[in-house]
Amino acid sequence: MADQASSDFVAVAGHGQAAVPTDADNAELAAATGAGTAPYGHHGRTASWIAVVIVLVGFMVGGAGLVFGPTWLLFWVGLGVAGVGGILALSTGIFDDWY
Repeated sequence: MADQASSDFVAVAGHGQAAVPTDADNAELAAATGAGTAPYGHHGRTASWIAVVIVLVGFMVGGAGLVFGPTWLLFWVGLGVAGVGGILALSTGIFDDWY
């Protein structure tokens, strides 16, 4: 009889079968090591994501200024928006969002 994975593991298709830990295994490991379980979804606070979006919009506006022209006024406005987003990111403590 072939070896079978225990009910605590989920079989994954591929080369042979690999055992992937389930949520119960992660909770068990967290309890054993004293670590908390990581939340699902995106890491970071809302203020940090808003700062990132502002920086991205600034880069897109500045890039559009270079592509369509070059329109230097649009480039410098985009650079200013990205700079404001960077200052906002640093002031909200974006580097504290590491998990």
